[in-house]
Amino acid sequence: MTLNDVSREDIHKTVSQIQEALHNHQQWHNGLMRSLTCGLPADRHDISQDAHRECRFGQWYYSNSPDKLRTHAGFQAMGEVHQRMHQLAREMILSVEEGKPVTPLDYDNFVNAMERLRLEILSLQRELEDSLLNHDTLTGAITRYSILPTLREQQEIVKRRAQCCLVVMIDLDDFKSVNDLYGHRAGDRVLSATAHYLIHHLRPYDKVFRYGGEEFLLCMPYTELKAGEKRLNELRAEIAALEIDIGDLPPLRVSASFGLTSLDPAAPVESSIERADKALYAAKHAGKNCVRVWEGAGY
Repeated sequence: MTLNDVSREDIHKTVSQIQEALHNHQQWHNGLMRSLTCGLPADRHDISQDAHRECRFGQWYYSNSPDKLRTHAGFQAMGEVHQRMHQLAREMILSVEEGKPVTPLDYDNFVNAMERLRLEILSLQRELEDSLLNHDTLTGAITRYSILPTLREQQEIVKRRAQCCLVVMIDLDDFKSVNDLYGHRAGDRVLSATAHYLIHHLRPYDKVFRYGGEEFLLCMPYTELKAGEKRLNELRAEIAALEIDIGDLPPLRVSASFGLTSLDPAAPVESSIERADKALYAAKHAGKNCVRVWEGAGY
């Protein structure tokens, strides 16, 4: 699962809940240490086998967190280390209640688990915040500000590993007529539906950027030109067949034109974007709803 599957509202809510979780667990830790150090009775919830479910964080994690977030690797790792931390706390409490000292190893294991949980929480929080900052509100695509850094990073990989990476420009055909005939709200729905289709039908490591207006840019690592052209033709046909809900009016169908090129390891990445754009222009000139490949300097 990617964070594109989670609504911005749920991401905002989760960031707030994670911040509260950090505070709550620090308070819980302080209370636990006070009980162990001062010989005070421990909270009976802390010796339950389900202590990780009964604490405030556990109640949110297992019952109130967004369903789509639960398959995220970072979210799952956070739950595993949280459960482990409570198990270690329970063992320390039981040792003290039996009149046994807490061993340095048990204490170190607990502290390590507590620190790892904090890091997992902060890591997921940062990823969620980055998703809010770097993704277009309407379409869920990555904003154009990340295009050059991403392509430069891929260019270094291409240089080191001799792996091919494709740069693709996509433009929705006759999009102005959608806005003119049906209104900007319908246009927004078309943009959102198309972008979400691309995001969910490409590989997890392919990236979809909103380049501007009705234009999108794809970065497709580890893809040879012929294989990429074949996949883009499949996507082109699938997008043209989509029935997009625009509200009270009948569903709309739109097509898209594609221009692609290989990311050149020896030229500035802006040159590859320009080549993909020239190939897109050729696709438009060829009648739209097609894929064209940049074929050289005279193209």
